[in-house]
Amino acid sequence: MSSVLYDVPGPRAIIRNRILGVITVLLVAAVLGLLIWRLIDTGQFSARKWQAFTYTNVWLNIGEATLNTLAAFAVAAVGALALGFVLAIGRLSDHAWVRIPAGAIVEVLRAVPVLIFMFLLYYGLPVLGIRMDSYWAVVIALIVYNGSVLAEVIRAGVQSLPRGQQEAGYAIGLRKAGVMRLVLLPQAIRAMLPVIIAQLVVTLKDTALGFIITYPELLFYARYLGSQSTYGSPIVPMTIIVGAIYISLCLLLSLVATVVEKRLRRSARTPGVAAMHHPVGEVTDTQLIAVQNRADRTLDGKAGPHDG
Repeated sequence: MSSVLYDVPGPRAIIRNRILGVITVLLVAAVLGLLIWRLIDTGQFSARKWQAFTYTNVWLNIGEATLNTLAAFAVAAVGALALGFVLAIGRLSDHAWVRIPAGAIVEVLRAVPVLIFMFLLYYGLPVLGIRMDSYWAVVIALIVYNGSVLAEVIRAGVQSLPRGQQEAGYAIGLRKAGVMRLVLLPQAIRAMLPVIIAQLVVTLKDTALGFIITYPELLFYARYLGSQSTYGSPIVPMTIIVGAIYISLCLLLSLVATVVEKRLRRSARTPGVAAMHHPVGEVTDTQLIAVQNRADRTLDGKAGPHDG
């Protein structure tokens, strides 16, 4: 049997691929072994380096720093999604006086790095007589940047839908706002959900930039504890622990996204069941197809006066 995308490898290709796979695994294992050996050789696994983590206060401070990271991420994620929807709808507007300014705002906000926003909010505003807490400097910077990126993601998702979806909504009497809210946005969000979640993961990791403006999140405390000579300057052990926490948070966020995506797909595949939960006036995929077919027949002059 042959595949549609590529030819099935023959005996020689299979042997060659296996040899390359074994070589790759050995190289990765060698690099990891060298890294672990260097950590052991420099005493990074010694008891003195890990002594700080035997104290309860250290773990309490790590937990507090983790909560600060999650607090900034939660507000930034909600704000970025809200700003992304507003800017995306503005860019999709039929009115030039709305579409052009929204597009200019998105392009400018996407071009400025997050750290520059944080510097401007935390160090620049005091020059003008406005002082801002480090928490809000981090949150606002994350909202502004990630909201502009999500705006382009949502806009691309809406524009990737078949034009018949929009025309069918107009055919049953919906206005542009109704077509956008009931027909286009639900399908676009379902299609672009993996990209949206990926951007939220970036938002979570970008909270680490807050340590530069003294926001007490995970990286800030990791740098503080790692510089304590009393505990033997455990920079590497603290980095390992903080890295494990970040990986766990990102995996948890990805797990939640996977569950949500599966539920959305399940509801999309069962329009009969999903229609029971739709509010009055919401258009299902089955209704859109029927309306589109009826509209096509009417335009072709084949529909009778009593059709539909």
